[in-house]
Amino acid sequence: MQLAEIQRIKLWQVEHRRTQPLEYHAWDVVLTVWLMGWVGWLPVFAFDAVWLMPLCLAGMAAPGAYANWRARLHRQRQLRCDWLDPKALLAGGSDVGR
Repeated sequence: MQLAEIQRIKLWQVEHRRTQPLEYHAWDVVLTVWLMGWVGWLPVFAFDAVWLMPLCLAGMAAPGAYANWRARLHRQRQLRCDWLDPKALLAGGSDVGR
């Protein structure tokens, strides 16, 4: 997932935080885990904590995994997701607009 797409979703979340507070906070958790994944590489290399590598990789993949999970639920009509990229949905491509 590209940074521009993360920003687009975050702006949508901020605009709708009063009507969608749970979704707003869930995205904040995803972004926190993402940031922890990136920053976690420092102790991995500084303290030779190789066991942290899978956690860092999982954290770095969190926004894309969350967006793809939400897109799948949206396609199955189990959950409405208004922040998906409508152009990508119409084109049949990636739902989160890579």
